[in-house]
Amino acid sequence: MSGGEVAGILVAVFWAILVSFLAVALARLAQTLKATTKLVADVTDQAVPLLADASTAVRSAQTQIERVDAIASDVQEVTSNASALSTTVASTFGGPLVKVAAFGYGVRRAMGGRREGEPADERRAVIVGRTVQGARWSKRDSRGKKD
Repeated sequence: MSGGEVAGILVAVFWAILVSFLAVALARLAQTLKATTKLVADVTDQAVPLLADASTAVRSAQTQIERVDAIASDVQEVTSNASALSTTVASTFGGPLVKVAAFGYGVRRAMGGRREGEPADERRAVIVGRTVQGARWSKRDSRGKKD
């Protein structure tokens, strides 16, 4: 055999090995593409019902949000009405009640004024039906004051 024939045989063997490796690689690539196609088909088959369920859930949530919004606006209206009613009652009855309380206090002071023999700066305290002499209030009142 000559050198050219040996070189031709080596090139032929090299090409045969290269074609074999490429054939194996292409076969594995074909299997991978088939598996990927099957996976995409399965995901699509499962995703369509999931998307339909998600769409239904979003619609339901939107309906509930609209209901909550209506309730919140009703609560806000009730709150403003209660505030207005409270202001009206306070302005209508507040002044006269303060005057009646002050009048009652004045009458009580006038009726329960000093009795004979009791010093002017001493007061009495009532404890469960008994009258007890109280401390001198002038000392107690001057505790926190500076002269």
